[in-house]
Amino acid sequence: MISMIEQLFGSKTRVKLLRLFYGNPDRSFYVREITRKIDEQINSVRRELSNLLNIGIITSDTTNNKLYYEVNQKYEFYDALLEIFGSAATKKIQSNNSEITSEGVDVELKSLGHIDLLLYTGFFTRDDNSSVDLLIVGDVNKNAVDKYVLGLESEEGREIRYTVLKTDDFLYRKQIKDRFVTSILNSKKQVLLDQKDLLQIN
Repeated sequence: MISMIEQLFGSKTRVKLLRLFYGNPDRSFYVREITRKIDEQINSVRRELSNLLNIGIITSDTTNNKLYYEVNQKYEFYDALLEIFGSAATKKIQSNNSEITSEGVDVELKSLGHIDLLLYTGFFTRDDNSSVDLLIVGDVNKNAVDKYVLGLESEEGREIRYTVLKTDDFLYRKQIKDRFVTSILNSKKQVLLDQKDLLQIN
């Protein structure tokens, strides 16, 4: 299946880029980060990024003197490409090579405990208005979460601000329009897991 897609889309690097961008539709990446995540040569990555930009599949802009790329959700064939490259299997933290369960949940995430909601915001989505980068809602093991975040920090090369909330606490704070939770809900975010549609509950 993968080789067929590679043949259809022209190159292995292009397919990897499409999987990265459509697996993380609300996240932007800079070139060296992309190169590290898809494990391809930087010249090949630059060439394919240029191709995707010219087609309109991705967009780019500069923040803090770094050029960032992200998927163009207004692209004419965005929904069709999302069906191909944005499957549950790619909606994990892309740099991990963890096994995916039949439910499409990253095994490493499952090892943290029972997660009802997990999302990226802040640094990951370049939303400076968010006070956290990672929100985990559920009944999880604190030591396992700390270890998981340390791994993320090592990979991203920076401190990750994160918050863990019990599901009932999250729903209560959402209901009373708690400032902290409301700010997260209003931020630009990438939802990795929402097992119980907590974001839809009023």
